[in-house]
Amino acid sequence: MSRIVRVELTPLFVPFHKHVQESMKGTEGGLGMAIGSEEEWLGGDFVICRLTSDDGKSGVGEAFVWLPETGVSPEQLVDIIKKSLSRYVIGESPFDVEAIRHRMDINVNRSDVAKGLIDMACYDLMGQITGRPAHDFFGGKCVDEVPLAALIALSDAATMINLCRTFYERGIRTFRIKLGRSIQSDMEIVSSIREALGPEVRLRVDYNQAYKQPPEAVRAIKAIEPYGIDFAEQPVAASDYNGMAYVQQRVSIPVMAHEGCFSLQDIVSLVKMGGINIVGLNSERPGGVTNMLRAISYAEMEGLGAVLHNQCLGIASAMHIHVAVAKYHELGHAIELFGHLMMEDDLIKERLDYSNGTARVPTGPGWGVELDEDALRKYATGPTVTIE
Repeated sequence: MSRIVRVELTPLFVPFHKHVQESMKGTEGGLGMAIGSEEEWLGGDFVICRLTSDDGKSGVGEAFVWLPETGVSPEQLVDIIKKSLSRYVIGESPFDVEAIRHRMDINVNRSDVAKGLIDMACYDLMGQITGRPAHDFFGGKCVDEVPLAALIALSDAATMINLCRTFYERGIRTFRIKLGRSIQSDMEIVSSIREALGPEVRLRVDYNQAYKQPPEAVRAIKAIEPYGIDFAEQPVAASDYNGMAYVQQRVSIPVMAHEGCFSLQDIVSLVKMGGINIVGLNSERPGGVTNMLRAISYAEMEGLGAVLHNQCLGIASAMHIHVAVAKYHELGHAIELFGHLMMEDDLIKERLDYSNGTARVPTGPGWGVELDEDALRKYATGPTVTIE
């Protein structure tokens, strides 16, 4: 059986497209959201992980990190994998991903983003070794493509409506609306978008922790309840689990955690507290494919929906699509992948198919995408770290 003999880690920074940077300047806080970060957001920090087996096959994973949300830097991810997590990977079979995950968990507390990066690369490596698509390793695909949601940055109502219309013309029928400037502004934005697009589109909202007091968050959500909202994301501070429970138990719209939800235990705790009625997942939360699949199964058993959303490059985007086509019936919501529109490069040789408001699962082994080595070198912010 193939064994992992090498781990390679490359930190990188990919800027936003120039037009995205310019348009962000005219949005709330220059970030397009009601979040308190004081730093300019000019692009994405990432780490690419490549695992190589003794038969010469390689699998890749990708982690997107933004300090105001993730709380770790690319350098920190590289450091914890180099100094600790790699010892539970080298010499192991990528097919023993559950055993690898267990050893990482019992030997290193938390660090779910770093663990998930390794985990993701294992699934791609399985596919490269067998010649099978990654979704075969978590149930096979139910569909060939999944509907996409569009992200609408917080700006003036007219700009937001125009952006919604642009995406609507591209076949998008689900929109994530950034809110949180004020309750009155929230209501005006949502009502205007609903009126402009009609009753058939699906709307979700994201507050980015804007309402520090839970009673105010309740008032904000109740103000938009008449407009048919699928769910409300992170209305209160990330660390305020009691506040999340206070809000969810007083509103009819399902609440979702994001900035405050990193591990499987975070999800379970929030569900048991009555703090969320929908589970939000991505490459980094709750950490890789193995935990994502566990979280989707847990959400299904609890009668909750699940949403996949991220602003990642091509590797992680392909991973999300593979999971989404395999777990299509459990999710119940359009997936949100926005990195291909925001970043000036996606680091894969052939772009993914995002036509007609959908994402089509790539064919080929593993994630079905090939890392662009030239782009990797171009955007690297440091040397590739190799562990053998």
